[in-house]
Amino acid sequence: MEKLEIKNVKLHYYTSKGIIRALDGLSFDLRAGESLGVVGESGCGKTTLGTALLNMPTPPGRIVGGEILINGLDLLKLSENELRKQIRWEKMAMVFQGAMNCLTPVYTIQKQMMETILSHRKMSKEEAEARIRKYLNLVGLSADVLGRYPHELSGGMKQRIVIATALFLEPQVVICDEPTTALDVVVQAQIINLLKQLKQKLKLSFIFITHDLATEAEVADRIMVMYAGKAVEIGTNQQIYGPQGAAHPYTKLLMAATPRLHQKVDQLAFIPGTPPDLLTPPTGCRFHLRCPQVMPRCRQEEPSLIESEPAHTVACWRCYHE
Repeated sequence: MEKLEIKNVKLHYYTSKGIIRALDGLSFDLRAGESLGVVGESGCGKTTLGTALLNMPTPPGRIVGGEILINGLDLLKLSENELRKQIRWEKMAMVFQGAMNCLTPVYTIQKQMMETILSHRKMSKEEAEARIRKYLNLVGLSADVLGRYPHELSGGMKQRIVIATALFLEPQVVICDEPTTALDVVVQAQIINLLKQLKQKLKLSFIFITHDLATEAEVADRIMVMYAGKAVEIGTNQQIYGPQGAAHPYTKLLMAATPRLHQKVDQLAFIPGTPPDLLTPPTGCRFHLRCPQVMPRCRQEEPSLIESEPAHTVACWRCYHE
């Protein structure tokens, strides 16, 4: 089983206006067989994290510091050729946000999947096709889709094909970036149930990136809340969603803004203001400009993650005092 450790990773975008600190000293780990949910507002660094883990930041982004260790091997020290042959889709794969953007419209599904598998494995086309059929069956699709083009398939079918393509080289770590975006609620439920089944059947470790806290409650063993390129809270599902609830003010506000199925809600809460400009991030705690519990210290000094209880870390000065 693969063990993933991220230590003080920094990824910056070098633009004409200046340096955008999209990830700024991010540290966490992913345990074998675990599903880690990553949540936060748009622009907090969730998708950037997914591409950073594969050491393929979107230009003009560059990883400028830290370590990304898989079983002790630092991905940031490998060449591009070593990454392609040893890591990407071999040990760690990614289901990207838009399934249609991952599939070439002028090639059939068979040609695209076959090209991927034969570039990594020395096997005959018959063996490759057998493996492709196996994983299509695993995600609930028949082999009939192989002769079709992407535009001939529904959104849910395309998403399942992208998931099958991420899995057929049998990596142990799978990054899912908004895998249910733009799908209707019925197909969303099918995809979520599929991922949960695959996690159990194949003993996978998942990093599940989404805006939807309700979805994370369904799929994640632990939750990491991100804000402005940093982790502000990491805890188990029970610690974040349980009776005692989250500890960080930002997480609390995110939870308050989420509709509850069995509770009457007259008006949803909202977080005032907007996320900070990462060209010139604020001093101190990056959430202090919007925090209802801000203290003078929050404006001057940046808190680090501390353990508020076993397996639960929070970056908030109030937790230091409590």
